[in-house]
Amino acid sequence: MIETTSPRERAYLVALDMPRQRFDPDDSLSELAALVAAAGGEVVGRAVQRRSSPDPRTWIGKGKVGEVAAAAKELRADLIVTDDELAPSQQRNLERDLGIRVVDRSGVILDIFARHARTREGRLQVEVAQLEYMRPRLRGMWTHLERLGGGVGTRGPGESQLESDRRVLDKRLGDLKERLRAVEGQRERSRRSRSHDGLFLASLVGYTNAGKSTLMNALSGAGVLVADQPFATLDPTTRRAALPNGTVVLLSDTVGFVNKLPPTLVAAFRATLEELAGADLLVRVVDASHPNLHEHMAVASQTLRELGHGERPTLVVMNKADMLRGPEGDALREALGAEFPGAVFVSARRGTGLDALRERLAAAATEGWERVSVRLPYSAGGLLQRIREHGNLMRADYGEAGIDVEAEVPPAFAAELTRTGAGARAR
Repeated sequence: MIETTSPRERAYLVALDMPRQRFDPDDSLSELAALVAAAGGEVVGRAVQRRSSPDPRTWIGKGKVGEVAAAAKELRADLIVTDDELAPSQQRNLERDLGIRVVDRSGVILDIFARHARTREGRLQVEVAQLEYMRPRLRGMWTHLERLGGGVGTRGPGESQLESDRRVLDKRLGDLKERLRAVEGQRERSRRSRSHDGLFLASLVGYTNAGKSTLMNALSGAGVLVADQPFATLDPTTRRAALPNGTVVLLSDTVGFVNKLPPTLVAAFRATLEELAGADLLVRVVDASHPNLHEHMAVASQTLRELGHGERPTLVVMNKADMLRGPEGDALREALGAEFPGAVFVSARRGTGLDALRERLAAAATEGWERVSVRLPYSAGGLLQRIREHGNLMRADYGEAGIDVEAEVPPAFAAELTRTGAGARAR
């Protein structure tokens, strides 16, 4: 047999334990290990150094550099992965001192996004983020040429290649951003069309791997990819979902958040997450069984604030409630219920609690609807189908003078119905 697949890269993970960190360093390294696995790597070891602040030259201290180098050699690691984003100079210095390739958390996340982007927009956004991340690091890619620039007759080659590369990269970035603006324009037109349709949009948001895609599938039958790994779903998916009393809403599954999300990715994926801008309700999906539940919620809240959506109407959904077993699980559920009194506890995988969630979504979607009693001419009979799709048709009696309709619909639609026929509106 001839092996045709490339062996998984062996990664050695390193984190800093510093004051005022949101996550415990061991928990953060466990999350980094999941990210490395999602990127196709294999974790062979890990190390933590306690410091008051990162070393400005090598991020970890000089002594720790020697320890990490020895451990990586013994474990036959192919690369070092740091739990924080490194400055370009820190990354170059670490690689020089360790004698091994160094990748930071941001580089790993970018690699996962590149693997999982499927739509044209997603791929454009990934490439923009990668190029913006790469640009300040270009100098380290041409160190073999920089060695030529130190004496008479040898000045220039490294810098010339570097500047040439930067010009090519900047031109590519400009082209990509122009194409992204065109895609954003198409998305905005799509949002305006949907808004005119009067459909209520609920966007599922939350920490990566909280079960948003599983919940999306359970509520709408969307068939979104579900996998037990970070960022299994990257490109947004929007589907219709039927709720009690015939209410129809749109559900949107968005990319998950993660701790220490690179600023370049937050900016580059702003267009994808702009789906949230048109949302009537943010459904905050939380893994109720995760020990870092509160930290995950804090990361999601911070990211939403950075995107300008921190004050949107929100419904908290405590997913994976089936994992809260025994007396400790019951006590935790009771405590979470007291802390988040409006939360709905569900298990998207097992289907429990979904009826209660549908009722809550239906209540949110119909809040502010108006009751209309109107006689429509037969020439406007097509409005009945729109009522069925976007409202609650309570009665339709066909008489000689027209169709007597009683319905509950959004305010803008109520105004259209009363203009078209003869009747009254009541809240």
